[in-house]
Amino acid sequence: MPSAPPPDWILRRRRIVGDRIRDARLHANLTQEKLAELAGLDRQSINRIEQAAASPKLDNLFRIADALQVPLSDLVR
Repeated sequence: MPSAPPPDWILRRRRIVGDRIRDARLHANLTQEKLAELAGLDRQSINRIEQAAASPKLDNLFRIADALQVPLSDLVR
């Protein structure tokens, strides 16, 4: 049985986190490819997270925050 889609408030927050990651990436003058390389992920994963098409694992958020050299709390507040 497929799981139900997340509620709208979850999707809104996911979009906010994706926007914050994209903003921090652009502020650091990084491409999605370079951020992916620094974080040990693939570019498609970064793109899906920034576009709110995927819900990132906590470990991947740690990797992204570390690669961007920002506190995780800046991305998920």
